[in-house]
Amino acid sequence: MSNILIIEDDRVLNRGVTFALKKDGHNVIYAYSKKDGMQEILNNKIDLLLLDINLPDGNGVELCKEIRDKVDFPIVFFTANDTEEDMIKGFEIGCDDYIAKPFSVEILKHKINAMIRRNDMELKNIFKYKELKIDFDRMAVLVADKEINLTATEYKLLELLAKNKGIVVTKEMLLEKIWDNNGNFVDENTLSVNIRRLRKKVEKDSRRPEYIINVFGIGYTFGE
Repeated sequence: MSNILIIEDDRVLNRGVTFALKKDGHNVIYAYSKKDGMQEILNNKIDLLLLDINLPDGNGVELCKEIRDKVDFPIVFFTANDTEEDMIKGFEIGCDDYIAKPFSVEILKHKINAMIRRNDMELKNIFKYKELKIDFDRMAVLVADKEINLTATEYKLLELLAKNKGIVVTKEMLLEKIWDNNGNFVDENTLSVNIRRLRKKVEKDSRRPEYIINVFGIGYTFGE
């Protein structure tokens, strides 16, 4: 069962879509404002967001910008503003699709089901954070949708740090996990060199890293 959040201030439309999606087997959470919608995002695991662009206390595009770096679920805009310029702007800031009002509920249901299936498959073994994506199955790393060539050691370092996001990984742990299992001796200086090379490849500014963060005197952690 998927958790779908609807943020739409038209109460009749909101309730109608909620009823249709519940009948389709989804768990539906609804809100009528940007503020209440953000609260639901913080309090629940959301699998897909249906988001109105024009809300009484703000703009759906602004909300999409605020949450896109923090969440991986698909975002679909409800909109009466379906000009090419509006749609391009929405895709640029991170929405996954548009549905123009008025719309067919049946078409909406099929779109949602297809998007949730696709997203579930993509998230099985893929790590995403800001503009960085790691496909663990393919051992591929992308930054801003551009594939980055890493050495085997650089990839192992990035994989280990990403899989332990939020945890400080000591230098000793990195040396043991990355090299010692192969019987190779590598000192801390070699580790530092590989970290430096990795940062140059994946960070926008290696002097102000967003992904590979140094924890002075201890090791490294991933992300903020």
